[in-house]
Amino acid sequence: MPPPASKTTFLDFEQPIAELETRIEELRFVQDDSAVDISEEIARLQKKSQVLTKELYAKLTPWQVAQVARHPQRPYTLDYVEMLFTGFQELHGDRLFADDQSIVGGLARFNGESCM
Repeated sequence: MPPPASKTTFLDFEQPIAELETRIEELRFVQDDSAVDISEEIARLQKKSQVLTKELYAKLTPWQVAQVARHPQRPYTLDYVEMLFTGFQELHGDRLFADDQSIVGGLARFNGESCM
């Protein structure tokens, strides 16, 4: 899932990726205002960023895995519901007049079929 329109939040161990991404954005900005074509350099840095990301995520410690799971920009259940279903109607309450904020459930349509 692509990051939101706001600036991407990087975790501590992702700083090498953050630096590369910052450099890529700077080059894109320069390219927009320049007659010089630097698209090959941008493509090279994007490829390098992808490789670095794969290498970094292949060797995460248990704590880093927990940090990724708790990332502030991770998608939540309602993000997936919005992308996959139409006509979603969330059901509320637990018969004691309260909502459990950690559980989402409801009725919707998936590919035109009713589902729960």
